Amino acid sequence: MFKNALATMLIWLTAMMVSGVFVWLLSDILIPGLTHLSWAFLAEAPTNAGRSGGIGPIIISTLLILLVAMLTATPLSLATAVLLSEFTQHDSVVGRLVRGSLDVLAGVPSIVFGLFGNAFFCIYLGLGFSILSGGLTLACMVLPILIRTAEQGLQSAPNDYRLAAAALGMSRSATLVHLLLPSAAPALIAGLMLGIGRAVAETAALVFTSGYVDRMPDSLFDSGRALSVHIYDLSMNVAGGDTNAYSSALVLILLLLIINSVAMSLAKQWLHGSVVAYE
Repeated sequence: MFKNALATMLIWLTAMMVSGVFVWLLSDILIPGLTHLSWAFLAEAPTNAGRSGGIGPIIISTLLILLVAMLTATPLSLATAVLLSEFTQHDSVVGRLVRGSLDVLAGVPSIVFGLFGNAFFCIYLGLGFSILSGGLTLACMVLPILIRTAEQGLQSAPNDYRLAAAALGMSRSATLVHLLLPSAAPALIAGLMLGIGRAVAETAALVFTSGYVDRMPDSLFDSGRALSVHIYDLSMNVAGGDTNAYSSALVLILLLLIINSVAMSLAKQWLHGSVVAYE
């Protein structure tokens, strides 16, 4: 009993410590950030090197970069995870090679991805400093996270599902869509949240690919400044930009919370729809 009580107390203490650190960081940004946060700040373009004005074009650029990254990375990661989990032996040469490559890529610093994106997307493919280059670079960064979490989710699905589906004459595609993917939904959602979090908060890779331009982009081929890059520039390179930097950081946190909530809601609807369709 004493050991159980001690373990429970340690678990609650750890959870409270993590929550306390988050509240501390949030309050450190919230108090100075709220003073300048307004609708005009969210809608207007930055002026005077970001010391005044708003972040309207920067929010749009951030959302476009994230959209390109996730629309590119999500289907590729899911297809790769299905291949590794359902169509490749775990100890095969191909499986070990792909998993080893993913583990190495997951540990590569973001600045290296930025240099790769600049050399390949910006120069070799001729996309230049653009939202498209930044989004594709971020897609390369989040692929290892999405693939590994999706693969683990699919592998955690009970093998009885596969055997029962085979006994009922279900095709492998029907088994995947109606049984395995819904079973792996928590892992898929977790990977999606981690990928979105890393993509939204990335700075180093976007400096070399999407650029510093803070005007409203006309297309995906225009340069666009992400919120993380804007915060870095205001805090490090612009004297007197701390106030707008705090407000921009607060907007970035709120944007991340909204995107995560929407993604979780859509994932739950997809899971519910898959279960209803199967029934």
